[in-house]
Amino acid sequence: MSTTTVTREQVKSTPCFRLKGGLYTLTTLQLLDSDLKRLEAELAAKVEQAPQFFANTPIVIDLQGIQQPNLSVDFKALNKLLRKYHIIPIGVKGANEIQQAAVLQSGLAVLTDTSKPEKAEPPTPAATPTLVLSPTKVVTQPVRSGQQIYAQGGDLIVLAPVSVGAELLADGHIHVYAPLRGRALAGIHGDTSARIFCQRLEAELVSIAGQYRLSEQLKEGPWQEAVSVSLCNEQLKILKM
Repeated sequence: MSTTTVTREQVKSTPCFRLKGGLYTLTTLQLLDSDLKRLEAELAAKVEQAPQFFANTPIVIDLQGIQQPNLSVDFKALNKLLRKYHIIPIGVKGANEIQQAAVLQSGLAVLTDTSKPEKAEPPTPAATPTLVLSPTKVVTQPVRSGQQIYAQGGDLIVLAPVSVGAELLADGHIHVYAPLRGRALAGIHGDTSARIFCQRLEAELVSIAGQYRLSEQLKEGPWQEAVSVSLCNEQLKILKM
């Protein structure tokens, strides 16, 4: 059997990979109970409502909502359960030291929550304030199925129709001055004051700061109307404009 020898000069001149930082939008599954049978029953109902939305979706498992912080979780069984419904778990956040060991043994990553406030530092003398403008992204062309548009650090304004299968993401507000038939996720990094406005609501999903509603639920309200979507007490509020 022949082998290939790679010289040090070849490694230096022809690297086969690069490490780069990136920003990705991930859905969080916040566990409120460790009962996997109950989880499967509720998850099956959600997937049945919107199978395309959950298909091959990468998620982060959040343990901070579990009332008993030292409760053991079978992460291997949880991993297997989620993949049964074509959901791909990539890591766990909110785990204590004992749970972290079990997470790593299951093949998942242990994630740290960077959104937690850091310890306050002593005040420093005030500097001369500078005006920082949040960028607003404006889209004038139709957003077609399979497209994803992200307004990082600001608002997103779309002046054309958004097709089924398209996805709008914004750290701030989302304005759609046309029919919205795809998915719209505002305040994706936790801004609970973000809002969604659209001229005609026919969306597959709308979400603000992680709280979402699917099309089946949206049809119970002002469907195919001009609406505003806001977040109040961790519940989406959809009003006709």
